[in-house]
Amino acid sequence: MALARVSSSSRLLLLPSSTTTSSLLHSFLRPFSTSSVSTRRLSHLRSLPIDASLSQASPLPPAAREEGEVAEALRYTSRRPWKPTCLYYTQGKCTMMDDALHLEKFNHNLSMDLPVSASAADKVKPQKLDYFLVLDLEGKVEILEFPVVMIDAHSMEFIDSFHRFVRPTAMSEQRIKEYIEGKYGKFGVDRVWHDTAIPFGEVLQEFEDWIGGHKLWKQKQGESLNSSAFVTCGNWDLKTKVPEQCKVSKIKLPSYFMEWINLKDIYLNFYNRRATGMMTMMRELQIPIVGSHHLGMDDVKNITRVVQRMLADGSVIQITARRQPDTSDVKFLFNNRIR
Repeated sequence: MALARVSSSSRLLLLPSSTTTSSLLHSFLRPFSTSSVSTRRLSHLRSLPIDASLSQASPLPPAAREEGEVAEALRYTSRRPWKPTCLYYTQGKCTMMDDALHLEKFNHNLSMDLPVSASAADKVKPQKLDYFLVLDLEGKVEILEFPVVMIDAHSMEFIDSFHRFVRPTAMSEQRIKEYIEGKYGKFGVDRVWHDTAIPFGEVLQEFEDWIGGHKLWKQKQGESLNSSAFVTCGNWDLKTKVPEQCKVSKIKLPSYFMEWINLKDIYLNFYNRRATGMMTMMRELQIPIVGSHHLGMDDVKNITRVVQRMLADGSVIQITARRQPDTSDVKFLFNNRIR
C-alpha cells in the first residue's frame, strides 16, 4: 500500500491494495480529527433519482408479469463513476469537506450508491413496515464494524445511514492490532479503524440517539422499533453475535434487537430458490458488486441494493424471527426457511 502526502501536515492519503475477485475497487482513506462529533441526522428526502436504477436484465419473480418489464425498469444505467466512500464521513469525522481534491476522490453521498428509478418504485407492493434498517456486522471474535443503511419501505429511497467501527473490550492491544491488520489491512482501512473505533457500549448509545432522532424507538422497557425492522443476510448478526457481544461488553440486550428480517428466508419464499448469501443473491439477480466484500459499509450497501431489487420485483418483506423476552429463545416465523 502506498502513502501519498497531501499537505505539509501529518495528513496522509492511503492508496488501496489491488482488488480481490469479490470486489471492483477498494476504499480509500482521509485524514482524521480527534475532535468529538455529535450525532448526524439527515432529513428524510422524498425525491427519487431517475437517472439510475439497480441492475441489468435479471430473472423475473414467480408472479406473472410481462416478460422483461421489471428488468427494463431496473436496468443499470448510471454513467457516474463509482467512488469509494469516505469512511470518516460515514462516522461524522471527516475534516476535509472543504478540500476539492478529497471531495473529487471520495463519495460523501450514500444515496448516489443506492439510486432508484421512478418506474421501479411504482412496482413496490404495500409493505407492513415503513422503514428497513439493513445491518451487516463485521467481526468474528468481537464486533468490529456496525453499519446500518435506512431505506423507505414504500419508495425504496435511501434515508440515512449509521456507521461505527467498534473497538473490542476483551482483547489485548497487541491482539487488536493483529486482528485489525488481518481484517482491514487488506482493504487499506486499518488506519481509519484505529482512528475512529469506539467501544460497543458507546456505539449502542450513539445508535439509540440515531434511531430516536428518526422516531423509530423510544427508550422504554421492552420497547421495540416503531414501524421498522432490521434486515440482515442471515440470522447470525442478531440471533448470535449481538447477544454474544452484549455479554462480553456487560450490556443488557436492548429491546430493539428482539426481532429481525432474514433476507435469505424472504428470498427463498419469493423466488423459490435458496441463496447462501449476499454474493449468491447478487449473482442470480445480476446486480453488479460494488466495493469490497467483507468491508461492512460496502456489504450493507450491496445488501440494500438486493432489498431494493426485491421490493421492485414485488416482494413483501416482513419479520422472519422474533426473540422471546423471557427465555431468549428465538421463534422463526417462516416454515420454509434457510436452516
